[in-house]
Amino acid sequence: MPDSTLQPDAATYTFRLTLAYDGTDFFGWQVQPELRTIQGTLAEVIRETIGEETLPQGSGRTDTGVHAVGQTVSLTLKADIPADRLHRALNRRLPSAIRILTCESAPADFHARANVLNKTYEYRIFPRRTPGNREERICLPHIARYAWDCRWPLHLEPMQQAAAALIGTHDFSSFAARDPDRKRRAEESGEPLNNIRTIFSSEWLRHDDVFVYRVTGSGFLHHMVRNIVGTCVEIGAARIPADSIPAILAAKQRVAAGATAPPQGLHMMQVVYLDHPTTEEASA
Repeated sequence: MPDSTLQPDAATYTFRLTLAYDGTDFFGWQVQPELRTIQGTLAEVIRETIGEETLPQGSGRTDTGVHAVGQTVSLTLKADIPADRLHRALNRRLPSAIRILTCESAPADFHARANVLNKTYEYRIFPRRTPGNREERICLPHIARYAWDCRWPLHLEPMQQAAAALIGTHDFSSFAARDPDRKRRAEESGEPLNNIRTIFSSEWLRHDDVFVYRVTGSGFLHHMVRNIVGTCVEIGAARIPADSIPAILAAKQRVAAGATAPPQGLHMMQVVYLDHPTTEEASA
């Protein structure tokens, strides 16, 4: 049974969930009419299991085809059900592409989008060719589902140089896709759009045959990580100079950066909150 000390309102119970999912066959996180989404599927399973109409809230919207290892979800229920029982019951009904990794009672005011300290994403690329070699390697199906099968030979060193240049607080307008919903919300509130974000770490790594971009930041704009990756790939393919990132940032125009990388290589890894530690931190 949830700890009553965390629940000022005895009529409702708040839970924090950590989700992992394969986004290949879903139209992103956010519920959409007549489309299969992660949020919509989770809400449907809650309705079937608990008998309540509720909309779980995610820490961020992942697009069609994007995956997650650590999507944080806040959930409010009227049912007085222990977190461990809720965890087991939902996982039994969810499709195999979605799994709840953790489920715990949370303070009544916990919301997945509030008080976020940082988020971490990874983007994975399988380069078919190595520089100076015309022979192509084969990207196996179990890799292609979760990585960009890139046909161009890529030099990792200039990509790493570009990634490092993104660290710090910048206006990331050049890496932001149009977001009509965000624009509408800004107009309704009367506040100007703020595209300033802080990147705490940004690096390219090599894991066997796969290049991995790992980035941690205060927050990310629509398609921001995929636009950064697309730009880094053009740098790695020697189409854009490695030292061009400062000029791209300064332009504050989307056309100044590279193309958008495809969605299947992107993975939401972790969300860290100001006042609510991750499971790993709590057990450390």
